[in-house]
Amino acid sequence: MAEERKGRRSPRTWLGEVLRIERLSPHMVRLVLGGTGLDGFEAGEFSDHYLKLLFGVEGVDYGEPFDLGRIREEFPREQWPRMRTYTVRRWDAAARELWVDFVVHGDRGLAAPWAERARPGDVLRFSGPGGGYAPDPDLDWHFLAGDESALPAIAASLERLAPGARAHAFVEIPGPEDELPVKTDGQVRLEWIHRGDTPPGRALVEAVSGFAFPAGDCDAFVHGEAGAVREIRRLVRFERGVPRERLSVSGYWRLGHDEDGWQAGKREWNRQDEEDEAART
Repeated sequence: MAEERKGRRSPRTWLGEVLRIERLSPHMVRLVLGGTGLDGFEAGEFSDHYLKLLFGVEGVDYGEPFDLGRIREEFPREQWPRMRTYTVRRWDAAARELWVDFVVHGDRGLAAPWAERARPGDVLRFSGPGGGYAPDPDLDWHFLAGDESALPAIAASLERLAPGARAHAFVEIPGPEDELPVKTDGQVRLEWIHRGDTPPGRALVEAVSGFAFPAGDCDAFVHGEAGAVREIRRLVRFERGVPRERLSVSGYWRLGHDEDGWQAGKREWNRQDEEDEAART
């Protein structure tokens, strides 16, 4: 169980064992995790559940039992495990299997190269799950937009739709070879936007800008590269009139930043959105 330290509860961490690896596309790898280290883990309330993957600093021994709260108290910050945020693609409670999909681009990054090198039997520590979005079944339709980093959450959301539920989804990916099958009982219009050599997000913003929202009430899920997400948020919120409380919007990453750098500046990014909202309402 988590311990109380200095009035704060240590985050619960889990240990997943790699059961199998699936190459889904040139830029997407799926790890299926299981094992006794997931005993007690649950997910399913939201379709955007996320995990904080933990990668130890090379040469640092954190001791056992692994306790993130203790580590943060006893080790200097530069030795804390590095965190990367990834979506729960699927949690199969009956099989006790956890799917996590990784966007990969060669040796760039931390988590993706690890996933490409992973083999059955390797282990991965993480905390979570967090989350906050699931398609509202009481609404007339659903709008979803993002790049390949948001594809796991978008696919999980579309798969959750009730028979006949309407949704329009836009997903920007590098090219046609990165399209993935998505099974759903909903009435879904899924548009794959092939980025090619254009900067990430530009083609997605153009596609969404040209989309006429159908009649009826909707919710909106907009995640991916931060600059594109901000533009689409303004379009959806102020031009299409989707109420703020029906928006799920986040910059998963930002062009030119790794996750450490992006997370350090994300609070300011969110503050700017708050100011934009106040100025327009």
